Amino acid sequence: MKNLIHPIATITTTSGLTGDVRLRPLSRYFDEYIDEKGLMLGFSQDTSEDVSLETITGIGKRRRFKFAGVDSVSDAEKIVGQTIFIESAGEDQINMIGKDLLGYEVFAESGDLVGILKDVMWLPNSDVYVIKNGEKEYLIPIIPEVVKGVDHDQGIIVITPMDGLLD
Repeated sequence: MKNLIHPIATITTTSGLTGDVRLRPLSRYFDEYIDEKGLMLGFSQDTSEDVSLETITGIGKRRRFKFAGVDSVSDAEKIVGQTIFIESAGEDQINMIGKDLLGYEVFAESGDLVGILKDVMWLPNSDVYVIKNGEKEYLIPIIPEVVKGVDHDQGIIVITPMDGLLD
């Protein structure tokens, strides 16, 4: 399987005089990937270019991010509005919650069709798939005990339903 590209943050504003910027996370896995070396920056994943993060200063929502080659306020203003993308391997957890999963068919391990994935909800304890089957709607927790695999090539998600999950 090929690696997938995911948006993880948008550059929202400049901060300071040395080219620092502030980011708005687009993924719950933002903190896990922002320190990665394989960051890309652009308005779309097709036109993005490799970029490297030099430093992160501050804590929490007050963090400032400094990218290589962005050394002034005017340089930082040029990248405001752009998106930071990462490339993830097939087994990475971020591949289980991407927007590209919407419309995938969800099957139980027995082969029965559960429904079509309509949404992914980010909840505090675990993420949840929202699956529609006619008038029924199921909320399936995205945990290893339930979600057994995602086949991006065929657009299929395989689950092992726990007792009462599909009632």
